[in-house]
Amino acid sequence: MKNLALAAGSTVAATGIVLAGLVTAPSAAADEVPVSITRADDLIDRIGVFDGRRCERTERDISSTVVDYSGSDLFGTVFRVTTDRRGDAYLNDSRSPGDWIPLELVPGAPDCTEDPAVSVTEEDPGQLFITLVAGSGKIYQAECEVASGTPLNSANIATACSPGFSQIPNTPV
Repeated sequence: MKNLALAAGSTVAATGIVLAGLVTAPSAAADEVPVSITRADDLIDRIGVFDGRRCERTERDISSTVVDYSGSDLFGTVFRVTTDRRGDAYLNDSRSPGDWIPLELVPGAPDCTEDPAVSVTEEDPGQLFITLVAGSGKIYQAECEVASGTPLNSANIATACSPGFSQIPNTPV
């Protein structure tokens, strides 16, 4: 029993020493902490809280598909869908490099998304299928029309993907 009390006292003393060291640490030690860790918005990204909602997302996911039928005017077009640490989903059409379209612009897009998937048919115009798993575990899908003359962008995504995302019935969650 005496050993247990001694061990507990040592743990308390060691904790106090560590905490005292943190409080009185020289400013040089603070310089060693990455700047991104000290930013409040980065901490929010890490725990997934944004605009009052809490998502359990802490990682990013990505999926891509390419039109590989050489007889299609869409040949070589790559579509990518990704999620960020906040649980928001974005689409990229390779015909508009660097333009990541927020999928929240499409009616019915779920919150706290994860595990995105994307596939496309080979014809022109073709069909792009975007599948997202919501934080609730339910699966949502949107079917979008894609044509060779019109890259998808923020201005036309809602129309191209009309009527929007709908839940796939009987999702096993």
